[in-house]
Amino acid sequence: MKVFVSLILMLVICYSAKAQESKETKKLQFVYTLKLIPRLLDDKNWAQSDNEAVSAHFKQLKTYLSEGKLVMAGRTLNSDESQFGIVVLEVNSEAEARTIMENDAAVKAGIMTAQLLPFYTALIRKTE
Repeated sequence: MKVFVSLILMLVICYSAKAQESKETKKLQFVYTLKLIPRLLDDKNWAQSDNEAVSAHFKQLKTYLSEGKLVMAGRTLNSDESQFGIVVLEVNSEAEARTIMENDAAVKAGIMTAQLLPFYTALIRKTE
C-alpha cells in the first residue's frame, strides 16, 4: 500500500511540475492596429524620413518573424481614413507585446498611431 501511495504522490508531483512548466511556456497572442497620421493619407505628403521609418518598421517585423514572435502583419489597401494595418504577435507577456508596439519604428517616428489588444487566432490557413 505504501508503494502505491508513493507512486500516486510521485505522479501528482510530476503532473504539477509539468502543468506549471506548460503555464510558464505558453505564449500569448496580441494584435496591435496601426493607423497612418492623416497627413500621410495623401502620397504626395510623404517625406524621405517617413519612408525611412516605414522601411525600419518593416525590417523590425521581419526580425520578429525570424524570432518566432510575429504571427502575421499586413494592411488594408484603401487610401482613406479607414486604412489600417495589423501586427499579430505571439509573445510571453502583454508587457513584451507593448514594448514591441511602442518601439515600432513607425510609431516612434510619429507617423503611425497604435493600439494593443489581446488576441486569439481561431483559424489560420496552412501554407506549404
